[in-house]
Amino acid sequence: KVLATLRQHWKKSTFGACLLGWGGHWLYGKHCDNLLRRAACQEAQAFGNQLIPATMPLKKATVFLNPAACKGKAGNLFEKNAAPILHLSGLDVTVVKTDYEGQAKKLLELMENTDLIIIAGGDGTVQEVVTGLLRRADEAAFSKIPIGFIPLGKTCSLSHTLYPESTNQVQHITNATLAILKGETVPLDVLQIKGEKEQPVFAVSGLRWGSYRDAGVKVSKYWYLGPLKTKAAHFFSTFKEWPQKHQAALMYLGPTERPPEEPEEKSRPPLHVRLYRRLRSYWLSPKGFPKEVAPEEWEELKLSTTELCIATQNRQLDLTRTEDFMDICIEAESVSKGQFVHRGSQKMRDPHVCLEGSQRIQASRCILQLPEGTEGFFGIDNEEYEAMPVEVKLLPRKLRFFCDPRMREQLLQAAVQ
Repeated sequence: KVLATLRQHWKKSTFGACLLGWGGHWLYGKHCDNLLRRAACQEAQAFGNQLIPATMPLKKATVFLNPAACKGKAGNLFEKNAAPILHLSGLDVTVVKTDYEGQAKKLLELMENTDLIIIAGGDGTVQEVVTGLLRRADEAAFSKIPIGFIPLGKTCSLSHTLYPESTNQVQHITNATLAILKGETVPLDVLQIKGEKEQPVFAVSGLRWGSYRDAGVKVSKYWYLGPLKTKAAHFFSTFKEWPQKHQAALMYLGPTERPPEEPEEKSRPPLHVRLYRRLRSYWLSPKGFPKEVAPEEWEELKLSTTELCIATQNRQLDLTRTEDFMDICIEAESVSKGQFVHRGSQKMRDPHVCLEGSQRIQASRCILQLPEGTEGFFGIDNEEYEAMPVEVKLLPRKLRFFCDPRMREQLLQAAVQ
């Protein structure tokens, strides 16, 4: 009778079977996520159970959480996946939630001393926290505080550098939080972007200006086209004035030699050692007239391009490179509409990729002059800023970010090879 009924109502039976299968798969996924959270909490508990001297205070961690990230889901993701790990680790955790755009910059000006800074959000949150941190009057001291990044936003460029790839969001978040507890760090470069009147803005990924960026911003408007929305956004943007050229003048300085990294001294040396070092440096210092400083050799270039991109080396870290520089990518001026759509899709996957046929320049500092009346926006770490003449300066190895020990080991192995 059951088989006859199922056969008679085969449409309802098929729908019910699909619904039952989907529900079982969903419940199994939730169960696996709970197992991942439990394993991460047990690993964090091992850090919290470590004995410390009674005179040693707990490490203080300040978390800057953007609840609006990931379409408003960031707060719930943090509370379920990251907060239990931080509290079990024995840290003195203070969570600061931002209510509006730009608030993190103001809060950083008022922040007191802390041992760790943790950013919970996406690229926009990282950009705000880094900008607020480096705008402080005492930024030389505060820039030495290690920074942790918990990827909760829609775009998280740094997660590709700091953590292994993972298709499971819960595992990705828990791995990032545990990496903060393990204490391994890597130095990252920062770009200082300064307009004529505005305060400087700081970026860890880079600056984009051009047609690919403008079309990429509009991709979400074509959500109803599903997987074709990226190509549709770039295709419809070609209906505007074509070819889309951006005129500018660029002045730049070449790469600078990287000085050797001095080992950090854990304790202050004795008085006689410090006196000996000062006397030795005085006796060995060359006497006579000071050497003349050679003038800086600026190169000048006229631009007519589809897009200009200025990026750090943070995406492809090389811990042994001998020069510090940022990559300036000048996209080809003459591209067909078909090439524009194809290249735009590549730019969506990797915004700072330098495509074939583009001009690539390595520089430590540059000045971008725009023609008067230029409209449009810059994309600085995926945040919009009004386009204007700017000076971009590289701050090499300015900040230290926590990373997964496996990623650091890969970087060191690549350096040896």
